[in-house]
Amino acid sequence: MKAAGKGPALLRLNNLKRVMTQLRTTRITSRQDLALALELSKNTVSLIVDDLLEAGLINELGPVSVASAGRPKIEISLRAEKLKSAGIMVERQAIHWRVCDYYSQVIAEQTWRTETSDPEQLLHELVEVCQTLHAAHPELLGVAIGFPGIIDPHRGWVHFSAHLGWQNVDVMTILSHEMPLPLRIMNNVKAAALLSVQQLELNKSQSHFYLRISEGLGGALVEQGEVFTGSSWTAGEIGHLTVQPNGERCSCGRLGCLETLVSKPAIQQQLAKRKPGLRWQNGDSEPEILQEVMTQAGTHLGNAVSQVMQLVNPASIIIDGPWNAQPAFVQAVQQAAQAGTLAFTFAHTALHFLPLRIDPANGLALAVIEQYERPSQ
Repeated sequence: MKAAGKGPALLRLNNLKRVMTQLRTTRITSRQDLALALELSKNTVSLIVDDLLEAGLINELGPVSVASAGRPKIEISLRAEKLKSAGIMVERQAIHWRVCDYYSQVIAEQTWRTETSDPEQLLHELVEVCQTLHAAHPELLGVAIGFPGIIDPHRGWVHFSAHLGWQNVDVMTILSHEMPLPLRIMNNVKAAALLSVQQLELNKSQSHFYLRISEGLGGALVEQGEVFTGSSWTAGEIGHLTVQPNGERCSCGRLGCLETLVSKPAIQQQLAKRKPGLRWQNGDSEPEILQEVMTQAGTHLGNAVSQVMQLVNPASIIIDGPWNAQPAFVQAVQQAAQAGTLAFTFAHTALHFLPLRIDPANGLALAVIEQYERPSQ
């Protein structure tokens, strides 16, 4: 894209971004359909499409017959492989990255174990990763890097991460000096939330709450297609709601957080407590114990979900976790959420239990695309 200017130049740039968004959403369309969908003149759309054709970013697929008289429509589509984005997810003792095309299809990925407790050492490693990815994929539009914890996405700071043991680390300043590409710094769960809304093809004009069960328990509210972070970047942190004031100590240092009852480590601990050596991986060997643990976890989560329904009133709540494969868990969540929510509110809130886990690295790559398409001011 050309650099933004003022007046007509800025208007044309923003119209170009709108066309790119529509092409990504519809996959196959035509100049006429673009003009109609975006309420732009046919001439404006044709000029933008001609520029994209000249740049080699779209293909003309050929004419299609139309019922009415006039020129036939010529279908066009993006060459998605010509516009790539990368997402790098940092977890405790691991880095995982994915390079995706413009349709969020994975082109390449890698995961490896590494030391993550030392910010200086890890940031040096991330610089090398970014440079390597840029060299291997010159079509990259940008890179998004995700971390667990409280992240200021505007300044690119990791304010606090219990999982990494970090506090007040300026990630953006260090990495941006070494990278010529646009960078975006995010919380991993909030990046995954963006992808969940896209994959489920949910209405972006509404709000949706995404809840992820993993080593911890995180959440994010997607409002009007954007992640709502709150004034101190902790909006959606459902895992740190206190549900048992005298319960287990959480990684955040407090007692009885929801995370201590529903996360992966919590379930492993509860299974082993009921029968030594019993784990999630062999839980089917003790179906009664597994059902009891899943029912209890689902009830705790359903009670928390009911509070989200009442306070935030999203159109849908998306639950992404390993326990979704257990009918006892799903049923307990639904029953507890219904019992704790006004009937009218519950009836107007869709509950989605994802059958396949979202990869936050994919969500980070999508965040790059959405930033690329954002209108310039």
